[in-house]
Amino acid sequence: MNKSFTSDAKILIASDITSDAKLVKRLLDSEFDNVFVSPDPDKAVADFDQHRPDVLVLAFKELGKSERHCLKLYRHGNTANFHPHRSIVLCNQEEILRAYKLCREDIFDDYVLFWPMTKDAPRLPMAVYLALREMSMCKANSPTTAEFATEARRLSTLGNLLNQQLTLGEEYVESIGRAVAQADLVASAAFNDFSQRLARNELPNVLEIKNADGFQKEVGHLKHEAIEVPGNSLMNSVKPLKQWAGELREATAPHLKSINALNTMATSIPSMLLVVDDDEFQHNILNEILKKENYQVQFATNGIEALNVLRKTRPELILMDVVMPGVNGIEVVKKIKSIERFADIPILMLTGKSERTVIMESLKAGACDIIVKPFVRDALLAKLNHTLKKA
Repeated sequence: MNKSFTSDAKILIASDITSDAKLVKRLLDSEFDNVFVSPDPDKAVADFDQHRPDVLVLAFKELGKSERHCLKLYRHGNTANFHPHRSIVLCNQEEILRAYKLCREDIFDDYVLFWPMTKDAPRLPMAVYLALREMSMCKANSPTTAEFATEARRLSTLGNLLNQQLTLGEEYVESIGRAVAQADLVASAAFNDFSQRLARNELPNVLEIKNADGFQKEVGHLKHEAIEVPGNSLMNSVKPLKQWAGELREATAPHLKSINALNTMATSIPSMLLVVDDDEFQHNILNEILKKENYQVQFATNGIEALNVLRKTRPELILMDVVMPGVNGIEVVKKIKSIERFADIPILMLTGKSERTVIMESLKAGACDIIVKPFVRDALLAKLNHTLKKA
């Protein structure tokens, strides 16, 4: 691999044994320029925040310690939650199946059989290379199809709004024209009626007409100046508005057509949802319901998994269980909402409790609605659709 590819990459080795951290560092120093160690668990968050690594190597002798280390980073620090990085956990032969499961569940990104040191020493630097390659591809790639579809759907909403406003504007222009014409007719009729009553001397106490021809001439002149000229001026002032509305409609027509076509393509791409729930039975139920409705679904069983998923992809909506082991769902929502680039992702809470305190705490944390378990399929889908349209 090209050396320039890794020249700026940062690797942080976390361990609770200084000699182990230094051992791993010596192995990686020959391949990478910026390798740092974090041997003090009390400084784990500070070390991560300081170095902001591209790859975190967890060099603990026990997987449980690696899990607790990551939990501490995500629970007590903000950098680990939003800084793009990959995690590699070192394990022993007895824990290799568990390491595989933890990586499959997105707790870690990769594992290396390392304790005791195997003959395959290059396996660790190779795993780091692969992690950096993946990071580089993610940075270089264009937006994902799902992200593009999300923006296309939002653009379609804007197109519909523009079309509605154009129609409303045209209706306003037409109503103004009708109002001006009606006002002209009413004023002319009232003026004619008044002048005719005067001409017939029906208002002797108001005015006596001595020269009928001269009166009619003056009345005609006054009508022209006071009613017809201003009326024509108002009608002429409406014409440019009408012409502008028509030209705007014509100019935007091809763009609105393109937006509609783009939306048609976007609707064929499933919206991506993240379900955070520790109950596998709930996973199966939601997976069956949501996939039939053309949703793409990712699952996490706890807050750490959820934050790991968010580091790599961006769902359009999150379904979050309230009661989970470790950090509860309300705390995970607070963490997600505290990170600027995730703050606008709508979150629906899944809970078996409908107590007012649970509802209020969930909404206060940043959730936009509550779904009480066991949920009704149609009600669930209705809330999903409503929330996605508002997003």
